[in-house]
Amino acid sequence: MFKPGHLHREQLPDQSNPQTFVYDVHYEVREAPEKSRVLYLHMDGEIDGQSFAEDCELPRDLAFDFMSALTRIAVRHGLHPRFGPILRAHDEYDAMFEDIRHKLELQPGEPVDPGHLPGR
Repeated sequence: MFKPGHLHREQLPDQSNPQTFVYDVHYEVREAPEKSRVLYLHMDGEIDGQSFAEDCELPRDLAFDFMSALTRIAVRHGLHPRFGPILRAHDEYDAMFEDIRHKLELQPGEPVDPGHLPGR
């Protein structure tokens, strides 16, 4: 279930994914003096009965990659990546992507600062 600023997902075991998970993602735009605007994400829930909670921030120019950041959080807390993405419903992903683009006033084709890329 998606509404602006919040995504709730549940996965019960099925033939394609034997894992059980439930999580919520809350997100907002924050002003960070050293980075200008950032996308703040808070993810909490349970994976196979184990609770977790973690926050992260993405610079404005990397906010489009929010699902990768959320997947890394879930994997750190027990999600098996071979069972597929944490968000299978593309309509929810599209709605969240558009909401983030709108909140950050992102335009297609804006450059990415190489210094913001992982490993730099």
